[in-house]
Amino acid sequence: MPDTTLLLQMLVMLMVIGGFAGVLAGLLGVGGGIVLVPSFFYAFQTLGYGGPQLMQMCLATSLATIIVTSVRSVLSHNKKGAVVWPILRSWGPGIAMGAVLGVLVVASLRSSVLQGLFGVIGIVIGLYLGFGKSEWRLGEEMPKGIRRAIVSPIVGFLSVLMGIGGGSFGVPLMSLYNIPIHRAVATAAGFGVIIAVPSVAGFMLLSIDPANRPPFSVGAVNLPAFLVVIAMTLTTAPWGVKLAHAMDPKPLKRIFAVFLTLVALNMLRKALGW
Repeated sequence: MPDTTLLLQMLVMLMVIGGFAGVLAGLLGVGGGIVLVPSFFYAFQTLGYGGPQLMQMCLATSLATIIVTSVRSVLSHNKKGAVVWPILRSWGPGIAMGAVLGVLVVASLRSSVLQGLFGVIGIVIGLYLGFGKSEWRLGEEMPKGIRRAIVSPIVGFLSVLMGIGGGSFGVPLMSLYNIPIHRAVATAAGFGVIIAVPSVAGFMLLSIDPANRPPFSVGAVNLPAFLVVIAMTLTTAPWGVKLAHAMDPKPLKRIFAVFLTLVALNMLRKALGW
C-alpha cells in the first residue's frame, strides 16, 4: 500500500492545482491543460516520481480531465446555439487522426524531449496570448479541401504533444478565419472531446514502470489526479466566471501570457539540462 502521508501530500497538491486551473479557465477562457501539464510535472516530481516517462503521465492525465470539461462545455454552449456543428463534423476526423498519431509519437519519446517540445510550443502560445490581435485574419472562411486535410491533423497532433484540448489552437485558428470568438470557443470545446477521447484510450494502454508512476494509475493516466482535479475545476470555474464579469480580463490575460511563457521557458531549461 502507498504511504498515507504521501497520499495526503498528493491530495493537497492536486486540490490546489485543480482549483487554480478552474479559476483560470473561468476567468480567462484558457483551457486547463496548459496549466495542468506543468503542474502535474512539478507535483509528481516533488512527490518522488520521475523517470523517462513522467511527461507521458502528465500529458495523459491532463487529457483525461479534458474529456469531462470539454463535454460539459460543449453541452452548455450548445444550449445557447453557439457550437458550429458543420465545422466540428468536417474537422473532427482529421483532428482525431492527428491525436492518435500524437499518442504514438509521445509514447516513443523520452520525458526530456517532451519537456522541450512543451516549452517551445508553450512559448509560442504565450506570445500569441500576449501580443495577438482580435482583428488579425488569414481568410474569411475556414480552410476546406486539401488545406483542411493538412491543418486538422496538425491541430490534434500538437494538442496531444501539449496535453491540451482544442482551445489553445482551435480558438486562434477559427478567429483568424473570421469565426466570432464566442462561436470559436464553443466549437473548440468540441475539438477537445475529439482530441481527448482517442488519446486517453491509447495512453491507458501505455506501459509505465510501476516504480515511476504515482499510485492508482491505469497506464499513463493517474486516476486520483483525474478525479480530484475534475472535482476542483468544476467547483472553482464559476468563481473565475464571476471574477471575469467583475473586472476587465484583458490585463489579466497578458499577465497569464507572461506566466505561461516563464513556465514554458523553465520547462525548456530543464529539458536542456541547464
